[in-house]
Amino acid sequence: MTVRSLKSLLVAVFSLFILLFSNVSLANDDQHGDHGNQPKKEKKGFDANEVIFGHVLDAHEFHFLDIPGEDGHKHPVTIPLPVILYSPQRGLDVFMSSKLEHGHAIYKGYKLIEGKIHAVNAEGAEDGSVKVYDLSMTRNVVQMLIALALLVFIMINIAKKYKKGIGTKQAPTGFQNAIEPLITFIRDDVGKPNLGHRYEKYMPYLLTVFFFILINNIFGLIPGTANVTGNIAFTAVLGLISFLVIVFSSNKHFWGHIFNPPGVPGFVKPILVLVEFLGIFIKPFALIIRLFANMVAGHIIIICLISLIFIFGGLNAAIGWGASPVAVGFTVFIYLIEVLVAFLQAYIFTSLTAVFIGMAIEEPHHHDGHDEGYDDAIMI
Repeated sequence: MTVRSLKSLLVAVFSLFILLFSNVSLANDDQHGDHGNQPKKEKKGFDANEVIFGHVLDAHEFHFLDIPGEDGHKHPVTIPLPVILYSPQRGLDVFMSSKLEHGHAIYKGYKLIEGKIHAVNAEGAEDGSVKVYDLSMTRNVVQMLIALALLVFIMINIAKKYKKGIGTKQAPTGFQNAIEPLITFIRDDVGKPNLGHRYEKYMPYLLTVFFFILINNIFGLIPGTANVTGNIAFTAVLGLISFLVIVFSSNKHFWGHIFNPPGVPGFVKPILVLVEFLGIFIKPFALIIRLFANMVAGHIIIICLISLIFIFGGLNAAIGWGASPVAVGFTVFIYLIEVLVAFLQAYIFTSLTAVFIGMAIEEPHHHDGHDEGYDDAIMI
C-alpha cells in the first residue's frame, strides 16, 4: 500500500508540474502575440527544462549556483574541469572549461553549445567539416574517480586494521564499525544463499560493486554534484562486467538447460530455447535499466518539486511564497527516500548479480526423478 500511495503521489506531482509548465509557456506565447509589432526586450523567465537536464546530464564543470550581478547578468559559481579535445584537422587541444565561459565565448575555435563542445568557424557558426573527439574530464568522470579513490582508501585502511587484529582479536573501531555490518550482510544474505560454498570466490566482486554503487549514489545526493549512477553509460558498463562474470562462470549444466531444457515437450522446446537464450542478455540489461531509471527518476522528482516554487512565483509572487513550504516539505520527504533508495539499489544490483551467477554455476542434482536445479532456476 505504501509503494502504491507513493507512486500515486509521484504521478500527481508530475501531472501538476506538466500542467503548470504548459500554462506558463502558453501565457508567454500570448504576451508575444499581443506585442508582436512592438520590439521589446523580454526578461528570460525560469526554464525548468534547463534546470532539470542541466542536473541530470553530464557537464564540463561542477555548477553550484548563480549570483545575480549589478550588471543584471547571472554569475555562475562553478568548478571548471579540464577539456581534452582531439580533432584530425586541428590536432590536440587541452584547456580548462572556464575558457568557454559557459557557452558565451569561443576559445581555440571551439564553443560550448547545449552542453557539448563543437568546432566553429571564424563567424562563430558550427563547422561541420571539423570532426571533434571529446576526451574531457567531465564531472561524471571526475566524480567517479573520486568515488573510486574513496572506496580504495576506506577498504585499505579497514584491511590494515584487520591485519593488526582490530576487529578479530578486539572490537572494531572508528569507521570500521559502520563498514563491517555491511560486509557481513552482503556475505551472509547475498553471497552464501545464492552462491553456496563457492561464495568466497565472488565476494571481492560483489563487495566492490555494492560499495562502488553505494558511494556514487550517496555522492549524487550532495547538491552541485553529478548523478553518476543516473547515467546510462555508467550502469551499462557495470551491467556489461556482470554479464561477463556470469558468462565466464557458467558451466555445461547451465548451457545444457538453455539449449536442451529437460522435461519439456518437443514442440515447446524451440520457443523455450529462444526465451532462455534471450534471457542471458535480458538479465544484465535489466540490471542496467533498473539502476539507471531509479536513480535518475528520484533526482528529477526532487528538481520538479523545487521548480514548482519558481513556476508558481512566475504566475504570482504570493502564490510562489505560499507554495514554498509545501514544495520544500515534499522535497525533504523525497530526499530522505532517496537516501534509502541509494542503499536499496546498491543492494538490489549486487543481489541480482549474485542470483544470476548462482544460476550459472549451479551443479546438476536430481530429486525423485525430476531436475530440481532447473525448477529452482525457473522459480528465480
